[in-house]
Amino acid sequence: MLKKRFLLVFVALLSVCSGAFAQEAASGDIVKKGISLGPLPVVAFDQDKGFQYGALLNIYNFGDGATYPVPKSQWYLEASFFTKGSKLFVVNFDSRTLIPGVRVCLSATYTDDKALDFYGFNGYDSHVDHTVLASTSAYYRMSRAVPYFKADFTGNITRNLYWKAGYHFKYFKIGEFVPDDGPINSLFSLYKTAGVNGVVIPEDEADGGISSSLRAGLMYDSRNFEAAPSRGIWAEANLEYAPSWLGTSKEYLKYYVAFRNYLPIVGDKLVFAYRLNAQGFLKDPAFYMLPFETILGYGYDRDGFGGYRTIRGIMRNRIQGRSVCYYNSELRYRFIDFHLFNQNIGLAVSGFCDGGRVLVPYGGVNFTEENFHIAAGGGFRFIMNRNFIVAVEYGVPFNEQDRLP
Repeated sequence: MLKKRFLLVFVALLSVCSGAFAQEAASGDIVKKGISLGPLPVVAFDQDKGFQYGALLNIYNFGDGATYPVPKSQWYLEASFFTKGSKLFVVNFDSRTLIPGVRVCLSATYTDDKALDFYGFNGYDSHVDHTVLASTSAYYRMSRAVPYFKADFTGNITRNLYWKAGYHFKYFKIGEFVPDDGPINSLFSLYKTAGVNGVVIPEDEADGGISSSLRAGLMYDSRNFEAAPSRGIWAEANLEYAPSWLGTSKEYLKYYVAFRNYLPIVGDKLVFAYRLNAQGFLKDPAFYMLPFETILGYGYDRDGFGGYRTIRGIMRNRIQGRSVCYYNSELRYRFIDFHLFNQNIGLAVSGFCDGGRVLVPYGGVNFTEENFHIAAGGGFRFIMNRNFIVAVEYGVPFNEQDRLP
């Protein structure tokens, strides 16, 4: 059966934990005080997961308004369910006042994905058969359940320079995807038995394991606004160490570096923004650690690389390797600002080009030359009170190996 996905999803792209304690309200803004709410429904359909239904809620506490547009604290709550069993629960808390001089970012999530995308390792080295994908996407699926907790802290060193530190815990339960008509031989099962291009998933990793890690890093942040900046630089360099004495099943050391720049072209209306990112492990980790964007601050680690949070337009989890890099480039035009129901509202459109690739392959060498996986597209943003952003984006990959049929 031809695989089809229908998507009507509203996603809140929340401010990332990143200093910027000295932001000021923009001219003409209503200074918000007290509690501000941002609720949204989540509705989607996936052939293998079924209908998705749920809701998310952002709660901002601006207190007496003295720090607007920076909230004194904020909550993010989400609960999503799929009719075929998958589910997602998220609780994020962010406070600048809980510990004086330190930003505290706490998160607890539970993800149970009965039909997780799995296209193999090392980018183009893992060929995607569109004939198989069009007839039964189950071949490129697996199941994964992950309870996840983290506590991150950020403090100022001097001016725009900050230190960051945190603890993260994940427990992975991995298994086969079982479609309605019974078990099949999937790509995941092939990697566990015979292997593909010399890469075999070890038996002691195949069912999952534990990651218990410490993270530390430095950040430079000169953005004028955290969630919707029009100028400034935001750069990070982090290390993550997951030793066996903390309970990690297979210890690892991971690095993460990112550079983001926001360049105003016409005031704060027309802005060019780009991000350069590289991250990876010093040696092969457990395979289930590969497809995660490393977050140190507000939010939580999410699947990468491919999808709206990393490389828009590319299939989710398409790019997995020991080390990867990616870029985002985007031209944003904020064409109107107005007040509605005592809220500061902005509307913007954008055009983007994103790309990423494997730098160091997982499990050895690439048999197929790796190149950048590139996609381009556009989007629309609804911005409320400089913090709450709803983005609708659509990207088209340049290579058919990176797209769904």
